[in-house]
Amino acid sequence: MKLIALQALTAAIKTGSLRSAARQLGLSQPAVTKIIQELEVELGTNLLMRSTRGVIPSAQGRVLCEQADKSLMELSAAAMQVRQLSGQMVGQLSVGAVPLAVMLLIPETLRTFSATFPDIRLHLSEELYIAQLQRLRQGQVDVAVGGIPDGLTSGEFSVESLMTTQMVVVVRHGSPRTKARSLKELAEAKWVYTGASSEEGYAKLLYESHGLPPPTVGAVVNSTLALLSLVGSGDFVGLMPAQIARHPVCAQYLQVVPVREQGLPLKVGAIVRRDSVASPAVRHFITHLHRAAHHAMTTHQA
Repeated sequence: MKLIALQALTAAIKTGSLRSAARQLGLSQPAVTKIIQELEVELGTNLLMRSTRGVIPSAQGRVLCEQADKSLMELSAAAMQVRQLSGQMVGQLSVGAVPLAVMLLIPETLRTFSATFPDIRLHLSEELYIAQLQRLRQGQVDVAVGGIPDGLTSGEFSVESLMTTQMVVVVRHGSPRTKARSLKELAEAKWVYTGASSEEGYAKLLYESHGLPPPTVGAVVNSTLALLSLVGSGDFVGLMPAQIARHPVCAQYLQVVPVREQGLPLKVGAIVRRDSVASPAVRHFITHLHRAAHHAMTTHQA
């Protein structure tokens, strides 16, 4: 099974056209057609179903395309690592980051990293923790920067701690709930839970850490923008990292409620898949993340 055959098949299926696949590979359409036909003969099955409107994969073609796509991605990553190990710091680095990291760590990291390695293209996606881990598992991002939960599977991921912050209670600016001085006073308020369901979320963890039953679930979101919108414009209560809550962009909409209980600690770290070999670019990026974290903590303390 030739590499070009897998490339031709995946290109044809993704574009839905042999002509587009040929253009993408820099070959003629008859050449691509012949390559795929030879692959079908080799495997003894039809991989594509052809029509006047283009091509679609057969069941067998879909299976092979999915596996070939992963293999081609791994080969591309391996080739990039080989070049980097040879001193050619080129290629692409995909990073997934939570909003806290985007606001507090990523700008300084990108500034220093990009100045040192200008030929590495950085692709940044902002998302919450759950989405990050899924993309990391699928190999769609090289490194995730976010909160490190206690239950993170150590056998699956490798983690480097960067900084520790606190999740603080927030309400809309001017809300009468700013007068609350304990979590008990807010237990019946409508809380915004961040996560996939009301069975999880920082609000639940905060109350349980102080020996209290979880507060009322007002809404469940998986987006920082949704959290900010609900809390900033309604009668909801939420939890946010202290640095985000006090950031000038958010402070005009939110107020921190000065409850006597300590906020929920949040460890922020860089997470990579344990079964993957970190490329030189990833290792250098994490080094720059450490520098940015030190800079952020020093600035915040000052």
